[in-house]
Amino acid sequence: MAGILETIKESIIKGDAKTAKEKVEAAIKENIPVADILNQGLIAGMEVVGAKFKANEFYVPEVLIAARAMNQSMAILEPYIVQAGIKPLAKVAIGTVKGDLHDIGKNLVVMMWKGAGFQVEDLGIDVPPEKFVEAVKNGAQVLGLSALLTTTMVAMKDVIEALKNAGLRDQVKVVIGGAPVTQNYADEIGADGYAPDAASAVDKVKSLLAV
Repeated sequence: MAGILETIKESIIKGDAKTAKEKVEAAIKENIPVADILNQGLIAGMEVVGAKFKANEFYVPEVLIAARAMNQSMAILEPYIVQAGIKPLAKVAIGTVKGDLHDIGKNLVVMMWKGAGFQVEDLGIDVPPEKFVEAVKNGAQVLGLSALLTTTMVAMKDVIEALKNAGLRDQVKVVIGGAPVTQNYADEIGADGYAPDAASAVDKVKSLLAV
């Protein structure tokens, strides 16, 4: 059993979607527990990818092909995850704030969060505060706010104000990130956390939720 799970993990790290899918199907046929396929195969692989990305051993293209292998394998495994009653670590939502149309950083975080076992709602780009508020009403336990422009990062504060006005600020953790964003800015606007890159965004959310 360990051999096939290790192969799934290695296939994800290499971005070899074909092998990853084949081995996931083989593991299902061999009645390997779905939780093991997910945790010791797919998620373990993405954890290595995240660590390599953080250490500058992997760059965006490698992360993208690893995430593609992960997503295609997850598509095969998903019905079995539902059957097994495996719950995601938490429900999270992310978007690029109002006025900003950049999405590469956001998309990387989406992939990393999915790869870590979170249920992710991608709100897209140019997202108004009301849409973030709606996501919290729909059960999001964490909000990720992304901005690439100095001129749009001020919209992050608007989201936090909107959450306060809706009486929802205490129900959700807010994590911010993007090129112009810093820990100081997170402190200034009252965000719960700041992530300098997509891999750190996984660690930050896990620590905030203690999962």
